[in-house]
Amino acid sequence: MTDTSVPQQQTAAFPSLADIEAAQRTIAGVARVTPMETSQFLAELLGSPVHLKCENLQRTGAYKVRGAYNRLAALSPEQRAAGVVAASAGNHAQGVALAARELGIPATIFTPVGVALPKLQATRHYGADVVLRGHSVEEALSAAKDFAAHTGAVFIPPFDHPDVIAGQGTLGLEIIDQVPDVDTVVVPIGGGGVISGIALAVKGMAERLGRPIRVIGVQAENAAAYPSSITAGEPVTITTKPTISDGIAVARPGDLNFPIIRDLVDDIVTVSDDDTARALLVLLERAKLVVEAAGAVGVAAIMSGAVRDTGRTVVLLSGGNIDPLMMERIITRGLVAASRYIGIRIMLPDRPGQLARVAQVISDAGANVVEVLHTRHGQGLVINEVALDLSIEARGPEHAQEVIQRLHEVGFRPELLEN
Repeated sequence: MTDTSVPQQQTAAFPSLADIEAAQRTIAGVARVTPMETSQFLAELLGSPVHLKCENLQRTGAYKVRGAYNRLAALSPEQRAAGVVAASAGNHAQGVALAARELGIPATIFTPVGVALPKLQATRHYGADVVLRGHSVEEALSAAKDFAAHTGAVFIPPFDHPDVIAGQGTLGLEIIDQVPDVDTVVVPIGGGGVISGIALAVKGMAERLGRPIRVIGVQAENAAAYPSSITAGEPVTITTKPTISDGIAVARPGDLNFPIIRDLVDDIVTVSDDDTARALLVLLERAKLVVEAAGAVGVAAIMSGAVRDTGRTVVLLSGGNIDPLMMERIITRGLVAASRYIGIRIMLPDRPGQLARVAQVISDAGANVVEVLHTRHGQGLVINEVALDLSIEARGPEHAQEVIQRLHEVGFRPELLEN
């Protein structure tokens, strides 16, 4: 990833800048031109202005409708009559369903049995026939391809197709239009559809403008297929681990996306789930934006220091489709990661008044106890000893340390619990 100019020997399969500009005309009136917000908080961390491209406010709640509509619009009358089929656990499903409805094309979406209820309901609301099949996206994908083979329906891939890439690339054109002096664009990576489209658009526009623009990709560290693929020089399949950023948990780069990213993306970094949870919490509190975990990894990269000061920066918030129950869990994780929610254990003599003493110390330190477990039955306890487990709300790392120090000063020996 050293040559950041548009490849001179670009294959015919790669969308050109003209293709992306044509896609922008195609999707006009269907996909919204989403807002570009600024973040003073992130700017202070990075040392340069930071802008947030809010595709979480796009129709269907994510950028996917751009590529889906551009692909479906290119189908022949015969293909439209045969219908389309896709497999997805979320954003791609909704993008295809909405695009099909707008174009009057029958759509069938295969999705895993455990798909989040809000995403399932939204996909059905857009008019698609939703089929629950298997317990993973891979199983749903296999079923969708079988369906296409038996019915003649056109399979719509989530990222590995020139029309899809061109549609996603319209984001790059909007970014340049909204922030003409952008220096760096930070983009989440799953299979690679959106960053390959943005990279083609941004690097193409950079050549026209006669100045460099960097593109940085961000993956969840538990599902980072691109770093190892770049090292290998070809797409390789990894074993993904569980991650809250399920929307970008893709085990293998797209065949078409990989060479674009290899040649045009300047750097790829990874972030942990704790980094992402903190970022999601900051977006809620500071920017008042609801963003799904996969859509927040670019912010996580700035907050964790994985992305350093590279001038005026635009971060893509790629989607906002988050299950409220998952949001609750991620917010809690974010609070824990930010030391605003800590668990401690204190061993106490089994006599009256000890719990009240502990509670008073914590109260005097300005913290709040939200959960208490007081037991005589834990392993390792001696006779006349009890274990007190407390969940405490604090204002951050320094305040949490102050609470623990206050407890030490009066003779208690608190131990931090793993959350």
